[in-house]
Amino acid sequence: MTRNILLTGGAGYIGSHVTRQLAELGHRVVVLDNLSKGFPEAVLGAELVVGDTGDRALVSRLLREHAVDSVLHFAAHTIVPESVEKPLKYYGNNTCNTRSLLECCAEAGVRNFIFSSTAAVYGIPERMPATEDSPTAPINPYGMSKLMSEQMLRDLSLATPLRHVILRYFNVAGSDPGGRIGQSTPEATLLVKVACEHAVGKRPSVSIFGTDYPTPDGTGVRDYIHVEDLASAHVKALDYLAAGGGSVTLNCGYGHGYSVREVLDTVARVHGAPLRVIEQPRRAGDPPSLVAGASRVREVLGWTPRYDDLEVIVRTSLQWERAPRYGATLPPR
Repeated sequence: MTRNILLTGGAGYIGSHVTRQLAELGHRVVVLDNLSKGFPEAVLGAELVVGDTGDRALVSRLLREHAVDSVLHFAAHTIVPESVEKPLKYYGNNTCNTRSLLECCAEAGVRNFIFSSTAAVYGIPERMPATEDSPTAPINPYGMSKLMSEQMLRDLSLATPLRHVILRYFNVAGSDPGGRIGQSTPEATLLVKVACEHAVGKRPSVSIFGTDYPTPDGTGVRDYIHVEDLASAHVKALDYLAAGGGSVTLNCGYGHGYSVREVLDTVARVHGAPLRVIEQPRRAGDPPSLVAGASRVREVLGWTPRYDDLEVIVRTSLQWERAPRYGATLPPR
């Protein structure tokens, strides 16, 4: 069945991949994005409205005019170190604007809501992998801002007919294998993106932040998921809700991790040349290891990843950096 969808943050990295997949399936999608980090060229197959998620009048009008039955909410600030330095920026955009969006959805009678959350809600888990039942104890404002939004969504679902799927992302990487869209966020901090930018000459070096973690090689370990697989999980989540599925929270990861050094070694190998790596102190708010307990998302949504291979993730990232269609970064002088 064709859905009428409002997708916030759909001109950004993850949102644009989800938008494209939904449009290819024939859904009617309108994207709301203020373009602070996104690009108009990344919105494929959908209408783009430039504006803020916190603009209640605009959101209400879009929900009404497009007869929206499903909302996918991606719009957020996502940089952990910045959230430590500017916490109110994150609570304002991530939490307060989500509250405003939810209020508009409740007034418009929206039935399906998919929320872009994060593994940062787990903080530093006592046990690995982190499952959906693991205690939530964020160690940075980014994680806390998302956790607060999760709770608002759960409370609203208990009080109204709205049902939701909360997807907690682990480390997203890679780009569209077809080369149409990719990760073009200015001054990005995601490791694979940064390493690939360096490999093609857009950055003078790549840094390792912390070499003394209690991990096999001393560097942080993360569960890296290809953006196309993450996008397909959102499509599955929409199908699940449309079929009458109940509200649920699910991890989005592969269930295994790679260290920073392993990722950099893979980028160098796929690129065919060594990287200039600089070792630096730990960053505030970074846990030593974060790997998903990833069985529930497969069982509940019937989701099967297609790109669970670090070399594939790196290859699609390098492909985008070598020939981006928008948001190109100039090499350092």
